[in-house]
Amino acid sequence: MRLVLAPMEGLADDVLRGVLTRAGGYDWCVTEFIRVTDSVLPHRSYTRLSPELARGARTEAGTPVRVQLLGNDPELLAANAAHLARLAPHGIDLNFGCPTPLVNRHRGGAALLAEPELMQRIAGAVRAAVPAAIPVTAKMRLGIDDPAIALACAQALEAGGIDELTVHARTRADGYKPFARWEWVARIREAVRLPLIANGEVWTVADWQSIRAVTGCTDVMLGRGAVADPLLVRRIRAGAGDGCSAEDWHEVKAMIAEFWRRVQDKVQPAQSPGRLKQWLILLQRRYPQAQGLFRAVRETRRGAEVTALLERQGILPAACAAAGVAA
Repeated sequence: MRLVLAPMEGLADDVLRGVLTRAGGYDWCVTEFIRVTDSVLPHRSYTRLSPELARGARTEAGTPVRVQLLGNDPELLAANAAHLARLAPHGIDLNFGCPTPLVNRHRGGAALLAEPELMQRIAGAVRAAVPAAIPVTAKMRLGIDDPAIALACAQALEAGGIDELTVHARTRADGYKPFARWEWVARIREAVRLPLIANGEVWTVADWQSIRAVTGCTDVMLGRGAVADPLLVRRIRAGAGDGCSAEDWHEVKAMIAEFWRRVQDKVQPAQSPGRLKQWLILLQRRYPQAQGLFRAVRETRRGAEVTALLERQGILPAACAAAGVAA
């Protein structure tokens, strides 16, 4: 049984990856995508998105990090993958799942699901360019608007030589609607011999049990559910129930404090409140205590305001507030 922290564009950057993996329990995590368009990127492009590459491609808690690439040119993706491989990531992942219109208009992400033959060429070129010791993997959705093409896409990636495949059990048109087509992951599992990782709509231990039962997959990737409950991976490992106790919230508050300290080092004071609000919106799904905190933070605009508020809420100790954040 393996549990993986998903790549989440605009949400799970190195700061949140570091906080979530500190809870323990993840076999590896995957970065947000790095877009490959018309050149071989310098190493700073990779290390900017994945600072973990500078410390053995692991989070501070020691969780291995795989780096995700997005693009549509097989030769250019292969050249970038070879260049990235020199930084020794724990794996290189290919994005065939991003549903955002901007990415898809430029023939990237989930848009490529209409072209299984191109997906095979990309997978083959990247696999050939990367040392065998570095896994080359892929993450895909079920198709554009019809999952019938999913089997052909998975088979194309297998023919291209990838080492394993994660399937987000939604089409591009599904977006993030509150349902997932887990039964299609089961069909894919029957159609390929690749190790398959199931993904999509896992918010609780019960969901994790259900996705494994329906798909037949032992391995599961956790996405927004892991952000909504940072202790979910530990609950799964422990075979625990889904109740979020007061003790759990106490631990999550410490994670919020760590996140706040780290996010201020990364972004401008005017941007940092938005990052915390984004996380609190998801935390409200599992922790009622987060609702009051979100309401309190919602009207803040500057980092110093949030620091003072978190001190009043008992989330930051007075010493942290005294250290101050530039307004």
